[in-house]
Amino acid sequence: MSSENPISRRDLVTHLGVGIAGAALTAAAPSAHAQTASGATAAPFADPTAKYPKPPYPGQSQPWPGLASKMNPRPDHGETSYKGSGRLTGRKALITGGDSGMGRAAAIAYAREGADVVISYYPTEEPDATEVIQLIRAEGRKAIPIPGDLREESYCKDLVAKALAALGGLDIIVSNAGRQQQCEDLLQLTTEAFDATMKTNIYAPFWIIKAALPHLRPGSCIIATTSEQAYDPAGNLYDYAQTKAATMNYVKSLSKQFGPKGIRVNGVAPGPIWTPLQVSGGATQDHLIHFGETYPLRRAGQPAELASIYVQLAANDASYTTGNIYGAGGGGGQP
Repeated sequence: MSSENPISRRDLVTHLGVGIAGAALTAAAPSAHAQTASGATAAPFADPTAKYPKPPYPGQSQPWPGLASKMNPRPDHGETSYKGSGRLTGRKALITGGDSGMGRAAAIAYAREGADVVISYYPTEEPDATEVIQLIRAEGRKAIPIPGDLREESYCKDLVAKALAALGGLDIIVSNAGRQQQCEDLLQLTTEAFDATMKTNIYAPFWIIKAALPHLRPGSCIIATTSEQAYDPAGNLYDYAQTKAATMNYVKSLSKQFGPKGIRVNGVAPGPIWTPLQVSGGATQDHLIHFGETYPLRRAGQPAELASIYVQLAANDASYTTGNIYGAGGGGGQP
């Protein structure tokens, strides 16, 4: 060392330590430019209480089973908001009630995640179904519409056979379609109406799952739409609430039976979600107008807000999730 610039070993170590620490801090703290770039690409930050319309909603009614395209406000199924990332590439899905509600949200999300999709719907729901088919095909995926009446065993069996033929197999079944007709007086509930709810909500999943089971490989999954009504039933939804409790129960039963086969079975339990169920006889006008108002988020949910749950339950990284019910209740606490 030069005597003109004397430095001790201790000074040298101290200076080196400061330099290394400073470099580490510089590397750890992103520059203002990096922060700006990150913020520009970040997902939108949203207050869940203000994200969608709040009650009071306009009074309205439609003939059963109703159309989402005629609702005011029109439900959001993720048509413009859902962005995929290839989580379900190459998968083959059958979704009942795929024209509207959670079924439509799942169909859109599945297509954007890379899956081919068959949707089942009641024939009068064709206008809504046509929109969904167009959205799926816009993603370059197969979209197969198969209309019919789920209350008929022959249709349910035919639905599975056609789905298998069209897609070349099946590995995701979303049993979502449901019938909900409120009745405030048990004495006014007819056997015909009770039977229609049972056939749609309980018999149809039995027929469909039974027909599809021999074709499901290990890694396949079944996802059922149950409801908060399974846990906290309304007085005027006597028959519907029973079927949703039964749905929750068959998820847990079949997950035990199918687990050794490598087939997962799970459920989704929505709270108050804005779908055609409410405007086509599923709720009184007063309940519809104030739908979701008493919940902590102070509004009804939208089908788009559940899409990611259906994706997660179908994805490979949920491989240890079976026999579970995922809630989306707006703070209502069910399940």
